[in-house]
Amino acid sequence: MLLKQKPDRCWYSYLLGLVLLVGAATPLQAQVLPLDQKNTINGNWLIYEPGATQLSPYIADLHTNYNAVHQWVSITPAQPFEISFKAKKEQCLYLNNQLIFVADSALNYTLDLTAYLSRVKPVEGRYLLTVWHPYQHPDIRTFRNKVKEQESQQAAQRPFSVVVREYVNQNVFILFLLLIALLYGALKATFPADFNDIFLGSFSRSSIEQGFLSKPVTWSVILFVLGFSLSLALLIAAIHTNVQHFVLFNRLFPVSEADITTKILFYSALIFLFVLIKYLFLRIMAFIFGLEQLVLLQYREFLRTILFWGMFLPVIMLVYLSFNITEPKTVLFISNLTVSLLLLFTCIRIFTTVNKKASVLNLHLFSYLCATEVIPLAIMLKLIVFNY
Repeated sequence: MLLKQKPDRCWYSYLLGLVLLVGAATPLQAQVLPLDQKNTINGNWLIYEPGATQLSPYIADLHTNYNAVHQWVSITPAQPFEISFKAKKEQCLYLNNQLIFVADSALNYTLDLTAYLSRVKPVEGRYLLTVWHPYQHPDIRTFRNKVKEQESQQAAQRPFSVVVREYVNQNVFILFLLLIALLYGALKATFPADFNDIFLGSFSRSSIEQGFLSKPVTWSVILFVLGFSLSLALLIAAIHTNVQHFVLFNRLFPVSEADITTKILFYSALIFLFVLIKYLFLRIMAFIFGLEQLVLLQYREFLRTILFWGMFLPVIMLVYLSFNITEPKTVLFISNLTVSLLLLFTCIRIFTTVNKKASVLNLHLFSYLCATEVIPLAIMLKLIVFNY
């Protein structure tokens, strides 16, 4: 029947077939996607059990006595495979049992694994990445895929694209925030008068010699200081998670980026001891300057101010948990500003309270307050806010 068709009808049939062919080819060309990134490192680490014929899965809480941890990785030579990690001193990296890296000191490093493919042959198309330390268990929780800025910008230009970024585990912050909320709730239920004295009496005209601060150090004071220490430590740990760590702290205490719990507990203990030791520091400085009568007044005002403002620190943590991924620079600025205002306002309140008893224009008294408040304030701002 096709042979009996007229020539003009056959011409239209060929034209229709050509249009259908082009129309069918065009969607296929539009659906071509860029190659997925195959050079990735994950959490599927392995360990070698003595006498075993193959590697066994690594369990963090169980295999803490192994000095070598392995992972099979697929490396494509056409794509860069840069990883970032925190290495302890003398920590080594092997690729198919060939040494490719040795850490000179405990610092953050970046390594491109594709640079070593010329002298390392794959095993069934894969490579065995080994992290080994001669004396202790290597810290593998810090290993991340390093995302280049150019790739992130290209992904941001594509609509509905997912920008790959280094993920910070926020579960620890959430758990500690819940712990702080429970602690303050328990304090309000157990010591309602003391709680109201801090929260409602900080800006009242009542004398600071009244209330629970007029008593000797009690369990309620210690628990309130503990709640403040946890709140401030949580905020400081959040600030330092996204910025460069203090190099001296890294060398003395090699804490990894992922070990947020250790940092929070360390900061909490440091702040708690600072609040308690400050009373002894004031006693010593007051004895030197001959102003022993100002110690209790100064210390009570210090406690009342930091405990009052410490109750608002969990609110800043909620801002951090909500907007840190989308607006990290803004959240970092707000967190640093909050800590700075807390310290500055405490210093100003102490100057104002002491000025009611004696004029701070007196050079002797002004020198004493500078030695006990201004200089420690500058040191804390340097260590907490401006240490990067």
